[in-house]
Amino acid sequence: MLTSGKTAQKTLKNRIKCSGIGLHSGAKVTMTLNPAAPDTGIVFRRIDLPGQPLVRARYDQVSDLRLCTTVSAGEGVMVGTVEHLMAAFAGLGVDNVVVEIDGPEVPVMDGSSAPFVFLIECADLIDQVAPRRYLKVLKPVEVRDGQAVAALLPADEFSLGFEIEFANPMIGRQVAEFRLAPGRFKAELARARTFGFVQEVEQMRSMGLARGGSLENAVVLGADRILNDEGLRYDDEFVRHKALDALGDLYLAGGPILGRYEGCRSGHAVNNRLLHTLFADKSAYAWTTYPKSRDLGEFFSAERDYRPASAELGTRIRAAAEAAL
Repeated sequence: MLTSGKTAQKTLKNRIKCSGIGLHSGAKVTMTLNPAAPDTGIVFRRIDLPGQPLVRARYDQVSDLRLCTTVSAGEGVMVGTVEHLMAAFAGLGVDNVVVEIDGPEVPVMDGSSAPFVFLIECADLIDQVAPRRYLKVLKPVEVRDGQAVAALLPADEFSLGFEIEFANPMIGRQVAEFRLAPGRFKAELARARTFGFVQEVEQMRSMGLARGGSLENAVVLGADRILNDEGLRYDDEFVRHKALDALGDLYLAGGPILGRYEGCRSGHAVNNRLLHTLFADKSAYAWTTYPKSRDLGEFFSAERDYRPASAELGTRIRAAAEAAL
């Protein structure tokens, strides 16, 4: 137990296992979450490969960003679709886990982070005798790719603003902002599912993607309706899922971020470029510990009086996107 007034690192109290299929590979996968020593970070172990090689969940280990985030430790040693699991670790403040997996992709479960939150809660968390390290943003960093924009801005705690816009009328334009509020990640973000369009399914499968996708693990949209019988879990589930993806991608920094993230039409590739850009400038960040009284262990989200992000945020993000045209 720490006595310095700093926030302690956390790991699982018990190991826990689940099985499912990979969203893109369609392969059956078994995954076990194991407790890990302080300063281990999040590490995958491919137990199906000779020597059971390790793959570190870090931004600089990312090898593929087509519709998901894949980390790799060399040719043939990879783990795909890590973002939903990483978002659960970030949202619940988990620092150290060894993830044993017998296939090339994290199981998609229901397409959200909620099943992983359930697993972590069942395993329970314990404090460790090492202070938690936070990545503090010291100056603005921004990347663009066409209309997609992502930025990290200095702030004393984490917040996230996101805007999306699709031609499909079931989505349209959605803007949302999420801030710190202990315990709200589970209620407000974790259940938001990945989504796709029925007209794109065959093209994705021809590329070796979405082979495990179904109405059981994704929101599927037609031209003017949602094909899932149960409908949406949130009125703005689409932008919430994009925020969840961004959270998982950002946790590949190697720790929680003290700063503000803003994204407009951003995806995995832009989020990863943002981290590379941040770490390329040593004056843009610093690693620090944080007083226990300001613990960020349980994540953020909108409170019950949730409303879309401020006009200022929307204007700022839209202006950045329009400037990239």
